[in-house]
Amino acid sequence: MISLVIPIYNEEEILHLLHEAVSNAMNTTGEEWEVVYVNDGSRDRSLEMLRGYQASDPHVVVVELSRNWGHMGAVWAGLTTARGDAVVLLDGDLQDPPAIIPEMVEKWRNGAQVVVAQRRSRQVNNKFLGFAFHSFYRVLAMLSDYPIPLDAGIFSLMDRQALDSINALREKNRFFPGLRAWVGYRTETVLYDRPERAGGEGKLTIMSRFKYATDAICSFSYKPLRVSFALGTLSSTIAVALLIGMFFAGEASAWFAVLGVSAAVFFVGTLLMMAVGILGEYIGRIYDEVRDRPLSLINTVHRAAANAGSERDRFAATANPRMGADEIVPAA
Repeated sequence: MISLVIPIYNEEEILHLLHEAVSNAMNTTGEEWEVVYVNDGSRDRSLEMLRGYQASDPHVVVVELSRNWGHMGAVWAGLTTARGDAVVLLDGDLQDPPAIIPEMVEKWRNGAQVVVAQRRSRQVNNKFLGFAFHSFYRVLAMLSDYPIPLDAGIFSLMDRQALDSINALREKNRFFPGLRAWVGYRTETVLYDRPERAGGEGKLTIMSRFKYATDAICSFSYKPLRVSFALGTLSSTIAVALLIGMFFAGEASAWFAVLGVSAAVFFVGTLLMMAVGILGEYIGRIYDEVRDRPLSLINTVHRAAANAGSERDRFAATANPRMGADEIVPAA
């Protein structure tokens, strides 16, 4: 069986298009399948609509979280609930087109354990965001201690072995494309053109995107810490050079010396603040790990009676011990 995991937050405008596209794509694969919609505390009619799909379609599983936990919290809840021999993870805004899933499934059948959907192009109305996305992956590639595919988000297929390895990782600040690359396994790529949203507005703010970017860098690279050390060494060298310059300048250039010292103080102070800020990002993540809080809490899992009670349901409950009990709903 193939599972699809799709986090949902306030997507009532496009849910009908999403479910239709998912059904059309999966029905062409010839495999048994389920789609796990994770309702991440939606404030619109998304949960009501998902429950409606679940009541009429035995393929649908609805994971209802206790509140809004954010994108990675919803992803984690879905991945620990999915029961498939292979699991496809994608966003619910139709920018990850379900139509290419059959191609991903075919590569899995041919032996790939991870199939990454890589963006050949991206349509964005905001040119700055488009430039930022493109630049981020290049900067991450330079900083990362592990090779992470360029222009590849969460959209991917993982077989059960690869997914179980990812689910076994307990870190809290997750950059999923990095974790997917870190666990290894035989990986292949599918290219696609990423369209604009099918409707509605994007739910990620600038700050949440910045947090995700810093998670990516801090989780997979020590280089910012090394750079801060190098900058400290550089500032010390400049300070020594300025002191030597002051010694040879003499009293006639007293004002120049004062300005030079002031510039050096500000320069060194700025570098120190940068180093402290970089160090703080790493320490904050250590604090998150020590607290060991879950990424999300599951309130209820809604699934058809015919699909409940499997061994992998019990695995999901073990992977997320705070998850609520299944609500068994007979399929129409």
